[in-house]
Amino acid sequence: MTFKKRLLMILATALIAGSLYGAGRLGLTVRPEETQEPEEESLFKHRETLYLWYADEGLTDYLNGVAVSYTEYQDEVRVVPVYTQGLEYLETINQASLQGEEVPDLYIVSNDALEKAYLAGLACEVQQPAGAPSMKEFLPGTAVRAVTYHDKQIGYPFYYETSCLLYNRTYLEEWAKAQITAEREHAVAEEAQEQADSGDVEEEITEAQEEQEISREEIEAKIEEAIPETIDEILSFADVYDAPEQVEAVFKWDVSDIFYNYFIVGDYINVGGENGDNADSIGIYNENAIKALRVYQNLNQFFSIDTKEISYDGVLQDFLDGKIVYTVATTDALSKLEKARDEGTFSYEYGVTRVPDVSGELGSASLSVTQCVGVNGYSTRKEMANDFAVYLTQYNTEELYVRTGKLPVHCEGETYDNSNAAAFLEEYARSVPMPKMIETSNFWVQLEIAFARIWEGADANDELRALSEQIMGQVLGEAYTEEYIDVPIPVEETEEEEESQDQE
Repeated sequence: MTFKKRLLMILATALIAGSLYGAGRLGLTVRPEETQEPEEESLFKHRETLYLWYADEGLTDYLNGVAVSYTEYQDEVRVVPVYTQGLEYLETINQASLQGEEVPDLYIVSNDALEKAYLAGLACEVQQPAGAPSMKEFLPGTAVRAVTYHDKQIGYPFYYETSCLLYNRTYLEEWAKAQITAEREHAVAEEAQEQADSGDVEEEITEAQEEQEISREEIEAKIEEAIPETIDEILSFADVYDAPEQVEAVFKWDVSDIFYNYFIVGDYINVGGENGDNADSIGIYNENAIKALRVYQNLNQFFSIDTKEISYDGVLQDFLDGKIVYTVATTDALSKLEKARDEGTFSYEYGVTRVPDVSGELGSASLSVTQCVGVNGYSTRKEMANDFAVYLTQYNTEELYVRTGKLPVHCEGETYDNSNAAAFLEEYARSVPMPKMIETSNFWVQLEIAFARIWEGADANDELRALSEQIMGQVLGEAYTEEYIDVPIPVEETEEEEESQDQE
């Protein structure tokens, strides 16, 4: 699911959230599809039935498999996965819960919807089984924060989405070999010149140096130099890179989608505090965020990208076609790249690393969304639902990536032996979880709009200030005015802008 679709779901849910609070029995009847033939149901008369709802069809085969394996583990319970479509996912769960028949005992939902679910009575506090370690002991802090609401853990982290820097390793290896060869030739030329100046010519040594093979260790070390830690390093690489004919851009990403842009300001914007649930902890307008957005705006001079034409799918396809060296990609890229490799439509080696810092002085942090398993407060089988939620999210999860392409939060198998998957997990651990607050549910749409305006040339200071005043006004319920922060534009940036205008 793209981030834009997820934003639509968030907004739709926010609009109907009021109808969830204190709602009585609703008139609609929502029944999950039967997954067993009538004659087969007699086989399960002695078993309790749990209904697990989910909204991602890509999970169907996996969840059915887990349901079967759980029955073998716990033969007194059967689990029926129920696929449910529609933007109003939580309202559908609410309606089914209030009908009293085949109540969704547990469900999969993104962490940003947990406040809505909890306030509607659809999520309750969960607890690890007796004697088991707490989630804080074996899960990334990001995952724990994602499911924490007012000091209560109201869900189990299942799988996640975040963004990393994806790079064409084949191109970097070719560049590394060319660089090493050039450096050797330069060293040989210098030595020859020194020998000529001294009159002591050692031709055999010079020829041996020229013919020396490039070791794997040398290549790997040079590739590491080309894996950028900052955006400045990407720009420096672009200046010296002799790109193959098919390469159209050194760095290209979806500048129209906030999920791929957020790392620019992720270290400096706070919405809801550590757990994304505190309306008293909001900080959007500040000096570092302004500086970071100015760096972002300046990138348009180097990488001209049309916000109206760009798309994530298009960018990823360009990467598959070898037209891009670096891009910002989400976790879904891994399975898509491997599928393309298996089909013979992707012939390059690739690598994944953390998103670069904005500069040597300004850091970065990706946004993340954690899909969680919630236990329905209306369920009469909460204890059994809690037990299955633990089983689903904490046992045998290494199969999740193999069968769905989704990266599990908890995994002790082979999934993270893959260095590229491990890079996503590392980025997830330092990412910013999507906040849960209903009052700020439109923040992402408004921030995306601000990014688009800034990319096209609007003043970063003004845009960020206006955004902060809007969000603070929503939270406080009254007009709010930010005190203007004067952040001078560095002289060199002013000169570059003037030169660019003169050239135009």
